[in-house]
Amino acid sequence: MSDLSSTIFYKIIQGELPCYKVYEDEDFFVILDKFPSSLGHCLIMPKTPARNIFDLDEKSAQGLYPLAKRIATAVKSVVGADGVHILQNNEAEADQTVFYFHLHIIPRHKNDGVRLGKPMAGITDDKMEQIAQEIRKGLAK
Repeated sequence: MSDLSSTIFYKIIQGELPCYKVYEDEDFFVILDKFPSSLGHCLIMPKTPARNIFDLDEKSAQGLYPLAKRIATAVKSVVGADGVHILQNNEAEADQTVFYFHLHIIPRHKNDGVRLGKPMAGITDDKMEQIAQEIRKGLAK
């Protein structure tokens, strides 16, 4: 297993790199994807480092989907999505590109033309910060 402390997600969780934080508790850290497939695309990461689902500790595994439901519900409401993809890749052969466990929450709209793995074009830093704030407010409800 590679050194997880050298991954971008570990560095984001440690506060070493900037992000658009949506949510944090003692076990998880949630951010907007810097290269979103759609507006509101979030990543849920455990604070206990794991390369992928095979290395995920039981506490993180048990807490993951209750949090995913909460994040997906808030994101869907905030961006007015018709549906939500929940996606997680394990190993390069399954399209994992960052080898630190992360679960994607990807809002979808009817006929949106979203193609997974292709970032949406033209999203500004201001728009990213605005949507992160709106999702945080949505989680507080």
